[in-house]
Amino acid sequence: MRPTSRSRRGSTGDAPIDLRSDTVTQPTKQMRAAMAAAEVGDDVLDHDPTMRRLEERVATMLGTGDALWTPSGTMGNIIALMHHLDRGDAFLAPAGAHVLDAELGTAAWLAGGMPRPLDHDAGPGKVSPAAIRRAAGAPGPYFTLRTTLLCLENTHNAAGGTVTAPDEHASLAAAARAARLKIHLDGARLWHAAVALGVPPRTLTVGADTVQVCLSKGLGAPVGSVVAGSEEFVEEARRLRKMLGGGVRQGGVLAAAGLLALDRVDRLAEDHERARTLAAGLRERGWQVGVPETNIVLVSVADLPGTLYRLEHAGVRATPMSGQVRFVTHADLTDADISAALERIGPVESANGVPEPRARFRRDAGRAPARPAGF
Repeated sequence: MRPTSRSRRGSTGDAPIDLRSDTVTQPTKQMRAAMAAAEVGDDVLDHDPTMRRLEERVATMLGTGDALWTPSGTMGNIIALMHHLDRGDAFLAPAGAHVLDAELGTAAWLAGGMPRPLDHDAGPGKVSPAAIRRAAGAPGPYFTLRTTLLCLENTHNAAGGTVTAPDEHASLAAAARAARLKIHLDGARLWHAAVALGVPPRTLTVGADTVQVCLSKGLGAPVGSVVAGSEEFVEEARRLRKMLGGGVRQGGVLAAAGLLALDRVDRLAEDHERARTLAAGLRERGWQVGVPETNIVLVSVADLPGTLYRLEHAGVRATPMSGQVRFVTHADLTDADISAALERIGPVESANGVPEPRARFRRDAGRAPARPAGF
């Protein structure tokens, strides 16, 4: 099947409608032009000027002392964890968090940390201050497992893009501080949370020692994330990035797209509205789906592999997540695409009329991960 073409927007024709992730977006013509014309330098030696502008802008938006561009959010997260954790330290994170389930165990492998998932006792994707205090425990003998870090995620991807509001975040940060825990915020979709709540991103980072934000999820940049914190942290993070192979040389070619991506934050509201439209249309057709808080729609189904096959057969691309079907709206979709997707999906009972997948497909689909890495 051919990928959805930007030139066919507004008229999907028979092209598949790609709702797998907001990472499938194509860089805009303006981004491509800015990348071609970017002022560059050797970032490993004395900083790339365009990359430096991007880092300073993100630091200002997040309310941190400084920031560092990284090739991916996974690298940004592992840099933060390597900075915060000593070998053998435990760290806390909400169950299903990206640092737990979708980063190939690098928190343990590279940072030497022992993950301790926290149940969602305060709503989907959310933990309570009391849960943090209980899990942090109290100091014990020298041989006691030492918990030193809390990792938060906003929005929480595997819970369906759920949002943590500023007052909720502040309460969690206060509980962590009282327990003498450092705080890392995986904000790969922090922009989505800020837009959904109508608040500046910096109100969602209060109390965090480090923050990671992504430029390619929803904002349309082709690649890149930024990890932010104090000036001292970023100095160490630059060293850790190099240790992990992240010397980017003339990185301004990529940073130029990131700068334009930041100009698109406000338009994320369109993605949220289309996600609500999609969810409402699915409910009207009998599908079991809640009201999305941002741009991720989770649908509960009885037969996950079979449903994914049927959707692909109908020309709608989706992914599995947390045992459900996940749809994600993004900048390269229009209202017409959402309407076409609903028409192709149809009523829930109509799935029975689609041919069954081949046995080989069903074996492969049965091994599909509950949450695709990096999405």
